[in-house]
Amino acid sequence: MNREEAFELLKKYVKTDSLIKHSLAVESSMIAYANEFNEDVEEWSICGLLHDIDFEMYPDEHPYRGLEILRENGFSEEFIAAVKGHAVKDAPRETLMAKTLFAVDELSSFAIACALVRPTKLEGMKAKSVKKKFKAKSFAAAVDRDLIRESADQLGVDMNEHLNIVIKGLQNREKELNKEGLSLV
Repeated sequence: MNREEAFELLKKYVKTDSLIKHSLAVESSMIAYANEFNEDVEEWSICGLLHDIDFEMYPDEHPYRGLEILRENGFSEEFIAAVKGHAVKDAPRETLMAKTLFAVDELSSFAIACALVRPTKLEGMKAKSVKKKFKAKSFAAAVDRDLIRESADQLGVDMNEHLNIVIKGLQNREKELNKEGLSLV
């Protein structure tokens, strides 16, 4: 399955703009890390895009219904394990893809929340401004900051480096998505 087909599959199950944007944001971060780690960009892109495929229609069965959907569509068990690992706390995250998806899921949404309160949105956003919001517990209070730190540690990246990679990925992808009439913000 290529990225375009994966996006069509996502739209079959996800209708809300907010979850589409979240999926695109996680995809953006996965692309950035695939480039960083010299991994298969399209596969990692699709993993980020489809990680929450079941969340809107089957929230009480997330991610298990999504794993079924992915199996039915021919995705590898490694891919499926990465998707499971992003949402199941005690699931093993043995591959680099699984560790990365776990590390970028929550942070991608947090970075987008930071961009939404900036006049220039993602343009010019730096890790310093995200770190400042990270310390403000009242900002995006539902975001589990400990989970973000823990996932970066599991991935083996310094938090500053992690922020920089995710932010740059979001900024780069925003430019590409704008050409398609889409946006992360």
